[in-house]
Amino acid sequence: QPHVRYRVVAIADDPSPGGDTWPYPLRGPLEHLDKIIEEIRPDRIVVALRERRGRLPVRQLLDAQRNGIVAEDGVQVYERLSGKVAIESLTPSQLIFSPDFQKSRVELAASRAISLAVAAVALIAFAPLMALIALAVKLDTAGPVFFVQARVGAHGRSFRLIKFRTMRPAVGPHSEWARDNTARLTRVGRWLRKFRFDELPQLINVLRGELNLVGPRPHPVSNFEYFMEHIPYYSVRAGARPGVTGWAQIRYGYANNLAEETEKMRYDLYYIKHLSPWLDLRILFDTVKIIVFGRGAE
Repeated sequence: QPHVRYRVVAIADDPSPGGDTWPYPLRGPLEHLDKIIEEIRPDRIVVALRERRGRLPVRQLLDAQRNGIVAEDGVQVYERLSGKVAIESLTPSQLIFSPDFQKSRVELAASRAISLAVAAVALIAFAPLMALIALAVKLDTAGPVFFVQARVGAHGRSFRLIKFRTMRPAVGPHSEWARDNTARLTRVGRWLRKFRFDELPQLINVLRGELNLVGPRPHPVSNFEYFMEHIPYYSVRAGARPGVTGWAQIRYGYANNLAEETEKMRYDLYYIKHLSPWLDLRILFDTVKIIVFGRGAE
């Protein structure tokens, strides 16, 4: 992928019983790593061993570093290039003891201050537009202007999330996932979702302290226990204050099933791990681009 500015020139690994097929040249086993490095002279080495105990070529990697070749951890490279965390590589000790997932009060306060300032200004600026949207929703189909639903906030506390209604009322049981609800979208609702204008009333939730402007998407109470049981490390996500927009929302969009919710979780963990005012501002900037160009998912 040219945009990541990496070019794989070779792979060094021990032969596996299954005879793995590699998309790049397999130059030899790990015990010959020093010879392989001497032959191809790479700029960097990415170490991505499934099991490192007894297999990590420590001497060869240290020699390579002394010769100016960068040695990187494969999990960290994956995270940096993809913008998501490799859940399979996480361990409970990392989550408990690593400072990456423990944010200071100053960092959290800075994120909260940005949310309050932007939400207050945006609520005033968008008030005329919100009045027009409310009128359009009321005239389009029968039903309330707002969709209010119990969602799970930080540390498992529930709150009532406010959005403009974009769907016709459900008849009988229905799924919370977007794929099963698409047929219920109203004409105005389809347009609101495209530009994410249905989210505007959530600015009120931000001022109430129930949401941040940026954070993981708050899930319905009805899905919370299910996700806690089926998505690895979901409790880490549940400890963060949710947001109107977020890293997962702009990088992945709507999730239609459990597999996609799990994939979004990788982005949420990346945000929690790298939370900072600068990342919040980047997400807000990208969200504005989505609104302007109408790239919102349905």
